[in-house]
Amino acid sequence: MNLIAAPFANGLLLSSALLSSLLILHAAVRIPWFALSQERITGWFGASVFVLGFWQMKASIQPGLSFHLLGASALTMIAGRDKALLGLAAVLAADTAYGHADWGSFGLAWLIVAFIPVTLTQYLFTWAQRTLPANYFIYIFVNCFAASTLTMWSVGLLTCGLLAASGAYPLDFLMSEQLPYYFLMGWPEGFSCGIYMSLLVIWRPQWVSTFDDAFYLTRKN
Repeated sequence: MNLIAAPFANGLLLSSALLSSLLILHAAVRIPWFALSQERITGWFGASVFVLGFWQMKASIQPGLSFHLLGASALTMIAGRDKALLGLAAVLAADTAYGHADWGSFGLAWLIVAFIPVTLTQYLFTWAQRTLPANYFIYIFVNCFAASTLTMWSVGLLTCGLLAASGAYPLDFLMSEQLPYYFLMGWPEGFSCGIYMSLLVIWRPQWVSTFDDAFYLTRKN
C-alpha cells in the first residue's frame, strides 16, 4: 500500500494527482469549519493520529509491497466522509514524509487507500440506514466490521491490479504472494474497527459523528 512512483506511467501519476487534489479541495470546502464542536474535532484529530500509528506497524515484502491496517472505515464512521478524506490525506503525507512512500505517487496512493475505502464505507452506511433496521448491532457489524473488511479487500484487489498492469510485478507473483495477505488482513481490519467503534459509541459517543442514540437505541422499527 506504500506505492513507489517508478512503475507507473507519468500520465497516470499526473492525472491521479490532479484528481486527488480536486477531491481533497472539494472535501475541505464541504466541511462546516466554524460549526465543528470540540467533541467532533477531538474525535477527528485523535482518530487520525491513531490511524497514523496503525500505518507505522507494517510488514514489507518488496518495494511497493507492504501491509498495514487501514483504519479508513473507522475514521469515516468517527469523523464523516469529508473529514476522513482530509484526515487520511494528512496521514498519507506524514507517512510519505517519513520515507515510506514517494511523493510522486501520493495522488494515486490517496485514491486507493483513502478515497475508495471512505467512499465504500459511506455508501454502505447510507444503504444500511435506508434499508436495514435501526439497530446498534447492525451499526457495528455492517457499518464497521463488514465495511472495513470489504475496504481492505478492495484495496488489495486494486493495488494488485495496478501493479500487474504497470508491469511492476508478474501477475502470478501478485496472486500468490500479495493478494492472499490482503484477504487475511481483512479480518483483523474488521475486528479492530468493530471493537474500537463499540467502545467509542459506549464511552465517547459524542466523538462519533455517525452514531445517534435516538436513532439506534430508541427508534422503533
